[in-house]
Amino acid sequence: MPKEIKAILKLQIPAGAATPAPPVGPALAQHGLNIAEFCKKFNDVTRDQKGYKISVKVTVFEDRTYTFKVAKAPLTADLLKKAAGIEKGSGEANKKKVGKLTKDQIKKIAEQKIADLNTEDIEVAIKIVSATAKNVGIEIEK
Repeated sequence: MPKEIKAILKLQIPAGAATPAPPVGPALAQHGLNIAEFCKKFNDVTRDQKGYKISVKVTVFEDRTYTFKVAKAPLTADLLKKAAGIEKGSGEANKKKVGKLTKDQIKKIAEQKIADLNTEDIEVAIKIVSATAKNVGIEIEK
């Protein structure tokens, strides 16, 4: 008989740098999980992606055990910012642009992210990544 699921948590945590501090500690503590153990496991799995934030889905069971699944690639916005060489996105993305990327750079990011997106069509993935770029304040060169 499968274990009964108590909660599903979705967190964004810096790769290889999970600590008991927020957001990890409070989110896991309320379900009685061993926070130090989770941090160690997460950090081991994501060590090679340091410098990026990683999405993680934690499934908590009634018996206080858990499983977690890490996204295959860093957050799209992080990949875009790194490619554009900027620290953070624009506060007014529709008015103030903070960086530029080429269509080839967008395509490369889309190829990296396609496993985490809800499509297998590269053209759709490019549109999703382009929309995120626009929201961050990154212009795409024609």
